[in-house]
Amino acid sequence: MSATQRRPTEQTIDILRQLVAFPTVSRDPNDALIEWVREYLAGHGIESRITRGAEPGKSNLFATIGDGDGGIVLSGHTDVVPVDDQNWSTDPFTLTERDGLLYGRGTCDMKGFVAVALAKVPRLLAGKRTAPVHLAFSFDEEIGCKGAPHLIADMVKAGIRPRGCIVGEPSSMRAVVGHKSGSVFNVSVEGREVHSSLAPQGVNALEYAARLICHIREVAERLQREEERHEGYEVPFSTLQTCVIEAGHAANVVPARCVFRFDMRTLPWTDQAALLDEIRNFADEVLVPEMRAIAPEAAIRIDRKGSVPGFSIDEDDPLVRYVQRLVGSNAEPGHVTFGSEAGLFSQADVPSIICGPGSISQAHKPDEYVAPEQLALCEDFIDRLADTDID
Repeated sequence: MSATQRRPTEQTIDILRQLVAFPTVSRDPNDALIEWVREYLAGHGIESRITRGAEPGKSNLFATIGDGDGGIVLSGHTDVVPVDDQNWSTDPFTLTERDGLLYGRGTCDMKGFVAVALAKVPRLLAGKRTAPVHLAFSFDEEIGCKGAPHLIADMVKAGIRPRGCIVGEPSSMRAVVGHKSGSVFNVSVEGREVHSSLAPQGVNALEYAARLICHIREVAERLQREEERHEGYEVPFSTLQTCVIEAGHAANVVPARCVFRFDMRTLPWTDQAALLDEIRNFADEVLVPEMRAIAPEAAIRIDRKGSVPGFSIDEDDPLVRYVQRLVGSNAEPGHVTFGSEAGLFSQADVPSIICGPGSISQAHKPDEYVAPEQLALCEDFIDRLADTDID
């Protein structure tokens, strides 16, 4: 680390060390981490609201610092992506400092932000704000934002109406004003299995799946050619892609079943439902009748596996101007390629924005890290927030 780089407080690093040590991969429980946070906040006289989903061992935490109406939410997810089959040079669940960087799963995405928010609780308690600060820590963001809807529903039921929400996803402490909507769909194609020497008597589920995949590709190519673009995005048009396929077990057997998965990421003005209807209609009106002419039991089923709503906020919105002041930068707000919980808060009439430490390019891969300087900048950000109300 160069002499010009700054470090966060030891309190932030100590809390980050604690958070990283909880192996909160999305498939596993996060209750132990949430209980640790609840006890930490209770030690500062702050009560927490705990909400749960259907799956045992998964919890959200919502806590309010200060009194009054409105306020700002600091939102972060507590789950992390798996480390399976990744070649780490350090223990992913032990915070390790090397060559001036802090390594560990979740350091960047996004336990670094959560650690700073928690370390700054005393500062927030002593601040000059007249409106409260709310902490919102969720589960299972990485697999479709499954936890946040429970947290937000409880917030609304309790009559808590924040003025805005800052989602601390890694943005290099730059204000982010939008991301695309994202959905993942599972497709199951059911045909009829026969010996390959009798192929005309069967229905090859793999081949019909391939025709549907090609149609999905045609829709994607049309969007790339014709859709109104948003030049704020690295990919300025909506995208569809098939990413997983499973079918067949022998070269001499016509496969009766094929399952594949496709991904859809759309701009704010693009109707996902209309695109899905177009794909369903091709399956139901073109492919299925052909299949059932041979095998009446044949079918194609398309199910939504998960979705993350997009969000967009005007660059002149008071929340954007507020975050820009807290950042202390004149850099223009940007857009990101990844999804977040910002869209869910926006749907609950809570204006939202993304701003957090680290870069998404450092997330999800082996040797994930965050630069200490990014955490220090985030500390500065929350120090200013502690003394500053939104207009």
